[in-house]
Amino acid sequence: MTDTLLHAYLPLIFWPGLGVILARFLPEAWPRLIGRGLYWVGIPLEVFALAHSTDFSDSIGLVPLITVLTLVGSLGLTWVTLSWITWRAEQDKRSPLPDPSPDPSQVDQSSDTTDNLLSLDAADTAPREPVLSPPPIPPIDYWSDPARRGSFVLSSMIANTGFVGLAIAPILVSDSYLSWIVFYSVTQNVVGTYGIGVFLASYFGRSAQPGLSWGQVRDVLTVPSLWAFIVGAATHSLVFAPLVDGALEVSVWVVIAVALSLMGIRLSQLKGWSSLKWAIAPTLLKVLVIPALVGLITTLIGLPSEACLAVVLMAGMPSAFAGLILAEEYELDRELIASSIVLTSGLLLLTIPLWLLLFKI
Repeated sequence: MTDTLLHAYLPLIFWPGLGVILARFLPEAWPRLIGRGLYWVGIPLEVFALAHSTDFSDSIGLVPLITVLTLVGSLGLTWVTLSWITWRAEQDKRSPLPDPSPDPSQVDQSSDTTDNLLSLDAADTAPREPVLSPPPIPPIDYWSDPARRGSFVLSSMIANTGFVGLAIAPILVSDSYLSWIVFYSVTQNVVGTYGIGVFLASYFGRSAQPGLSWGQVRDVLTVPSLWAFIVGAATHSLVFAPLVDGALEVSVWVVIAVALSLMGIRLSQLKGWSSLKWAIAPTLLKVLVIPALVGLITTLIGLPSEACLAVVLMAGMPSAFAGLILAEEYELDRELIASSIVLTSGLLLLTIPLWLLLFKI
């Protein structure tokens, strides 16, 4: 199993590493151009290829229902968590600062000269000024930015089922549940990433205007991947020429390589721990809390262990690389999403053995 996992993770190391190297030589505008190219061309090609080649008859109802419920539950849990973090930050900001002046009871009463008082005051306050303790929770000034709040929600809710999920999960799940994995991925991409995700990115992103607007609805209805899925599913019964099928298969791997490279480019722009610390909360939600809840619920409703493993693996995939694409398109906080991607990708190495231990019976 270790060799299988290492083989599955090889693309996750090679392509982002290549992106880190290329970031030193690419012009500053290229990452945004790459992201927009993936949004308008690359991702729709992948979704079309998956929808066209997958038979959804065996799981036409249950898998998309589980996927949508997972997305809605993740959104609710993420919103509650973000609201709690913001509330704690507000409480911390409103709390009065400790009085730095010396305690009068500690001043030598026998000495009432001005020089002694000044020396005591200086001795008491001087060592305190250079000590700046970091706040234990994110400051309200950070989380009040709509772009960062949107990135938090996207990082916690949208899983990388297309790139990482389809590369790893089929190795760990029996063949009878491969259709579950593909259908989960397609539903996640269409309903989650380029449905709810586009709506949230438009809501928190470039417009930064509260409330529902026609522009946000238009952004969802004009998502290229949505129409690519519709066309791909509608043409499932059509047999393409071998050359066309081969080109579609190759395009999927090209898109995966480019997207992973874009992740490496963005990760190279991180500023150490100061960037990663903000992503701890969405990371824990994405790869630990949410899949654990999905596994608990699917077990309680009586799904087979292999079915539970399939949906838990897909729900626990790292934060989606598509979040970077949406961040490029809608001007969200790219650094927070990139930080979430690197943390969730690292933690995935620890959680996959846990899910296998719990559900691979």
